[in-house]
Amino acid sequence: MCRKASTNILAGMIVSAIVLSFSAPAFAQDAAAAKSMARKSSCLRCHAVGKKKEGPSYQTIAYEYKGRGDAADVLVKHITTGEDRVKLTDGHVELHKDIMGKESPESIRNLVAWILAQ
Repeated sequence: MCRKASTNILAGMIVSAIVLSFSAPAFAQDAAAAKSMARKSSCLRCHAVGKKKEGPSYQTIAYEYKGRGDAADVLVKHITTGEDRVKLTDGHVELHKDIMGKESPESIRNLVAWILAQ
């Protein structure tokens, strides 16, 4: 009985380690810095974590990009180039705000990692 219990515990630990290794990138961000940057860059004017405002919630964005290997790159491009058009709730279309040059590439990647972790 002791050997079987030890085997079950070891198997559980191995499975947990594997699961955590795959989810580690989701936690590899500084949430406080990302939230601060979102406020400072006026991202929260149109977005919120859990509810739709003028733009989609960060949870919706994370869900839409879940499993996409290029998700971070696509979102970095979206918020740094100002080339993407967004349709607002009143029906008019404008370019997404560009934060390139105002923030470091590392800070932008951190923000995107935080958004994708929602």
